[in-house]
Amino acid sequence: MVIRRPPDIPSSEITPEGVYVNRRKFIAAAAIGAAGAALAPRALRAFEDDVDQEVPARFRNMRSELDERLNSYRDVTTYNNFYEFGTDKDDPAKNSGDFNPRPWTVTVGGHCNRPGEYALEDILRPHTMEDRVYRLRCVEAWSMVIPWYGFPLADLIRRLEPTSNANFVMFRTVVRPQEMPGQRARVLDWPYIEGLRMDEAMHPLTLMATGVYGMDLPNQNGAPLRLIVPWKYGFKGIKSIDHIDFVEEMPDNTWKVSNSREYGFYANVNPNVDHPRWSQARERRLPSLFRNHETLMFNGYGEQVAHLYSGMDLTRWY
Repeated sequence: MVIRRPPDIPSSEITPEGVYVNRRKFIAAAAIGAAGAALAPRALRAFEDDVDQEVPARFRNMRSELDERLNSYRDVTTYNNFYEFGTDKDDPAKNSGDFNPRPWTVTVGGHCNRPGEYALEDILRPHTMEDRVYRLRCVEAWSMVIPWYGFPLADLIRRLEPTSNANFVMFRTVVRPQEMPGQRARVLDWPYIEGLRMDEAMHPLTLMATGVYGMDLPNQNGAPLRLIVPWKYGFKGIKSIDHIDFVEEMPDNTWKVSNSREYGFYANVNPNVDHPRWSQARERRLPSLFRNHETLMFNGYGEQVAHLYSGMDLTRWY
């Protein structure tokens, strides 16, 4: 994202969430994702804080392929980047109660054979709850291990039949300032916009997430439909998507528009390229207060995705 942020927001708190997927299958139809961005100590939650949380039993002892324990449901739902509901990490959970994700429609346009307005149920219909896949790891500067579930974005794209002129997919977050108080301020130019190159969008690791911990997405996590791209920094994970357009030219994503010096279009996790104001070589894993995890190139998915950027200068195309 690119923002005109208030001066009291620490620089380490700017990068958003959301990139999770698998390198190898570690459970049936499962995968893994991890996120990183800097930590606000007041928002930390211990894993044991919510032992009575009503989450499906299968998640109780689930671990990632790197033998990482899941963050608690409370971690996942109370420490969020979602500027439409406020700039502090606890704002989305506090301020999203009036947001109504049902009913929901997604408007599809641009270079495709099946444009139109689709009800969420039509988008989800081919995918039963049993079909949906799990992704567990993500990166910003703080990180969590989260069981998102959803379906491959590629499945939806094939149904919409993009033409040969569709080189990129552009996504837009819904604009409802009456329900999203953060949109009443000019912290960002609304609506929030993100995009992927077509080969990135079609990659089997790219997920349209519809839930977390076996339940529908909470409002603060991007209900009812959000993007997960596990090898990219969290701000690529656009939430509450209501428009999808197939375009010929690279779209101007929100953070790049607001501050192109600090945020680019690709946002691939790269420990060798520092953010202008902090190192990205290490990340903080909630609930730790320290940068105690080495950041992995492409968030550990180099085998699967490095070929997408063959010949590209990843210090220029950041």
